[in-house]
Amino acid sequence: MNPAYFFKTAFFFEANLAIVAIVLGWFVDVTPYQYLCIDNTAISVGLLGTLPLFLLFIALYVHPIAGFEQIKQTLIDTLGGHLAQLRWYHMLALAAAAGFGEELLFRGTIQPWLENLGGYQFGLLASNVIFGMVHAISRMYAIITGLVGVYLGYLMDVSGERNLLAPIITHGLYDFLAFLVVANTVKNNTEENKL
Repeated sequence: MNPAYFFKTAFFFEANLAIVAIVLGWFVDVTPYQYLCIDNTAISVGLLGTLPLFLLFIALYVHPIAGFEQIKQTLIDTLGGHLAQLRWYHMLALAAAAGFGEELLFRGTIQPWLENLGGYQFGLLASNVIFGMVHAISRMYAIITGLVGVYLGYLMDVSGERNLLAPIITHGLYDFLAFLVVANTVKNNTEENKL
């Protein structure tokens, strides 16, 4: 696939999740961006919240436990070649679109809607079961992604004042760093194969 086509298609898909969030929010009487505001605390939480996720990713990427080796290989096989052909700023834009679109949908619309139906714990857990299911490239990946979603949902409220900006920053920055690692793996493998 042409790198420009991959980038445009992936960016369009991720960015349009924001539209899905707004439309779904209209149907379920939730305003997805209600808790989205620029705030230094949320920015700090978002930046610091990236660190544990990325360290876990690196640990599992370098020393994969059973089941994660398959996830690593799937990421390299499905995304790696495409990401390796992109410039860093394309990966940043793609990660930002994913962070914004997915968080507006899952933490901005689905989680509050489910909280309205069954309370905070129900909303947090049920929305992230869905989050894990839509990322189900394998059973383990779905579980890990669901747990990451719970973490992102927690970050939204960790400061005591709900702000969607924190999980948006964490999600986007984490994706960007993970994209760089996967792209670098493919580039290094390509260089090794040339030798």
